[in-house]
Parts: sequence; C-alpha cells; structure tokens
Amino acid sequence: MDDMDLPMPDVEIESVSPDELKGQIDAGEDVTLLDTRMESEYNEWKIDGETVESINIPYFEFLDDEIDDDVLAQIPDDREITVLCAKGGSSEYVAAQLRERGYDVDHLEDGMNGWARIYERVEVERYDGAGTLYQYQRPSSGCLGYLIVDGDEAALIDPLRAFTDRYLQDADELDADLKYAIDTHIHADHISGIRDLADEGVEGVIPKAAVDRGITYADEMTLAADGDEFEVGAATIETVYTPGHTSGMTSYLIDDSLLATGDGLFVESVARPDLEEGDEGAEDAARQLYESLQERVLTLPNDTLVGGAHFSDSADPADDGTYTAPIGQLEEEMDALTMDEDEFVELILSDMPPRPANYEDIILTNLGQQEANDKEAFELELGPNNCAASQESLAGD
Repeated sequence: MDDMDLPMPDVEIESVSPDELKGQIDAGEDVTLLDTRMESEYNEWKIDGETVESINIPYFEFLDDEIDDDVLAQIPDDREITVLCAKGGSSEYVAAQLRERGYDVDHLEDGMNGWARIYERVEVERYDGAGTLYQYQRPSSGCLGYLIVDGDEAALIDPLRAFTDRYLQDADELDADLKYAIDTHIHADHISGIRDLADEGVEGVIPKAAVDRGITYADEMTLAADGDEFEVGAATIETVYTPGHTSGMTSYLIDDSLLATGDGLFVESVARPDLEEGDEGAEDAARQLYESLQERVLTLPNDTLVGGAHFSDSADPADDGTYTAPIGQLEEEMDALTMDEDEFVELILSDMPPRPANYEDIILTNLGQQEANDKEAFELELGPNNCAASQESLAGD
C-alpha cells in the first residue's frame, strides 16, 4: 500500500521522525498512535510503551470520501495523533484525511521501517572491567549487541548487518580500531553483520561449535572454542560454550565483568530450544540449555552482569538504561533458574511463543547458504525477535 499513489487532500501534514517519537516515549510523554497497517501485522509487531496509546484501524477504512462515523469515533479528537504505517506513504494520506476533518495529526516518517532503523548506544555503567563497555539497543526488535573499547582497540559482539557503517563510525568516533566482530551463534531473527565487517578488515569470530551446521564461510573466520581468549587493549574476552538455544550457542565473558549470553539467558527469560532442530529436538536442547545455565553461567560470581542478545517489551532497563542484571539477581527473580531439570524442561516447552518471522530464511542467510541483498536482508528481519521462551511462564511471581 505504501508504494501506491494515493490522491492526497490539499492540506499540509507534518512528519515526526522515528528518533523524535522515541524521544517522546522515553521522556514519558503521552503519545497516541494510529497504526493503519493490517490487523495481522499490527498484532505481530507494534510500537509499545507505558505512556503509549495505540489504535489500529487499517488504511482502507479511510479510502472513501465519506469515512464511516464508527471509524472516526475510535480516534480521539482532544489530543495530537501520530499516524503510522509500514513505510510512511498511506499514513500521510490518512493523516491528511483526518486533518481535513479537524483532527490534530502528524505522521511517522518512513513508518515502521524507519522505526526499525533506530539504534542506540548506551554505556554499561556497572561494568568494572578494563575499558568501557557499551550496549547497542534496537527497540523495534529488541536486538542487543556489545562494544568493548579499551585504548585504541575495540571489539563488537553480535553485530547486525543493517548497521555495519554505524559500528565503523562509532569506533572512529571513539578513536579505536574495530579489531574483532564476534557472533554468539547462528541467529534466527536478524541478519548478522559479521561478514560485512570482515569485508571492511575486521577479524570475524564465530563459534567453532557452530561450523557443523553448514557455515559456508567458516574458512574466512577465526573459530572460537571453549576457553579461547581475545585481547582488546587490556580487556580479555573469554569464550564460554553454552549450548541449548542452538548446538553452537556460545557466550563471551568480557573481562570477568559481563557475560554476553547471546540467546542463552536474558534479563527476564531464558532461550527457546526449538529453532535449530524443531519440536522433535526441543527436549534434548532444553536439557542441554539447563546444563549450560547451571554449570557454565550460574557458577560465575553473583555480581557478574548478564547481557543477552535481546530484550522484550516487558523487560525493565537497569538504572543505567541498559538491559543487564547481575547473575545473583536473576537467580532470585527467575523461577526457571532454581528448578530441577525435569521441571525446567517441562516449563519451557509448555508455552512456546510463535517462531520469529522468516526465521528459516534468516538462518540460511546467516549460514551463507542463501543470498540476500541489503534491502532483502533488512525486510527479512522486520518484526519481533521471539527467540526467548514465554516470559509469563518463566518469571517469578
């Protein structure tokens, strides 16, 4: 719909940028959104927030000259409304239709595609290792990455292909050379940027345990085995093999202060175990995940920070604005971390959310077995990540 020409009413419509909208939400301002995408798209993926009121009315309800009174009755006329769609075209048309009828409206520039391009770098203030640690946050999908900088060297964990240029610019801004780009596993929700960064001269690092899944570019990468270490200035990144979410799932302990757990453990949930082998292999993977959590993660000091590769809408950030938490706190708050193995397996298999959109194509692309240009790669990963088990079932009371 956004690529179609619509007869625009002769009124001027202001736009709000995705960054401006994010700033309003972060500041706790009351925001009212009119989302004109189809109901199925809206239910799968939308903009949320404590102060956000979101209304879904598909664009086709506004195509007639006479808009149904029942449709207009759903739209508040006592406040400003931001109209949005997928790419920004039909939302501008709907906003113009409403402006002609006296509503106070603007529209979201570039729609949900623009929202998906928001990427923020936040310092992890509780990190007490060498150098400075940052967490990258993509609010549209909850993707997280990590940048450790010490002196003139930097390393990146779980890069996204869509932000390759951003990583290089940030390293330059911080007067550092990006030495390593490291993946925790073969992701199923977004396209990895590790090969694009390797093309720019960055040393790509992938888990050795993931190679057998059929990675076509393994010979071009450094393979990280359990216990391997990578030096970044005075900081050390230690490889910690933590299978379960996938057979090759690997965490990285950054200078004994933060464990980048990939999709193994999040601040409000644990991994889902069914994205590699499907339902048939989910139980075995869940038992492997339990062992990894109990023997490789929870045995670390209680004040070790955990930083996953994702956060959900229900996750609360720490005081520094990052989605990180000490292991001891997670063990106190998350029932799943204190169960015995059979209880754990039964729980996480009992309430699995839908698999990520396009996850099979994303996995094949990340393995190098399927090609996607930049536009195709970006569109493949639009939507929620859904790489965790159900937060509702796993969190403590």
